[in-house]
Amino acid sequence: MRSKAAAASTGSTALSRSPRVRLDQPRSDRRRVLPVYDPEAFGRLSERVARFLGTGRFIVYMTLVIIVWVLWNIFAPTHLRFDEYPFIFLTLMLSLQASYAAPLILLAQNRQDDRDRVNLEQDRKQNERSIADTEYLTREIAALRMGLGEVATRDWIRSEFQDLIKEMDERRLFPADSDEGDR
Repeated sequence: MRSKAAAASTGSTALSRSPRVRLDQPRSDRRRVLPVYDPEAFGRLSERVARFLGTGRFIVYMTLVIIVWVLWNIFAPTHLRFDEYPFIFLTLMLSLQASYAAPLILLAQNRQDDRDRVNLEQDRKQNERSIADTEYLTREIAALRMGLGEVATRDWIRSEFQDLIKEMDERRLFPADSDEGDR
């Protein structure tokens, strides 16, 4: 009795309590009506199929199948033929093949467009970095050239020394007031 009274005082009962939901754990998988598939795996499969459909090997295989189909249904015994002259079943099979091939090819093209878009974006960013680096290096070279204009070069120092030597030689030849003459 006491437990019922304690439960009633807190406002919860054993019957009305729902299971506690843990937020730190993933939910358990629910049953789904539609099958679950990996879009990347399906995309890779569609690219492989589209790549095969675009080859000469596929054209040759398809041509051989159609020739064997037609020849079988013309020359085989009557009880073994499965598609008589207007070849309605062959037309149906080719339409079915085309109805699956077209979306697979489009899916493969869309995936290729996405990859191309990403590559173009990466190329654009790389070009922007290259341009920025080139502009930086150009500014640095210009700064170095300006700095070299203010730096004493070997030729300039030589010319200054030669000018000083000439000046000293001229002073020795024509001494203005020398102390040696007074002695």
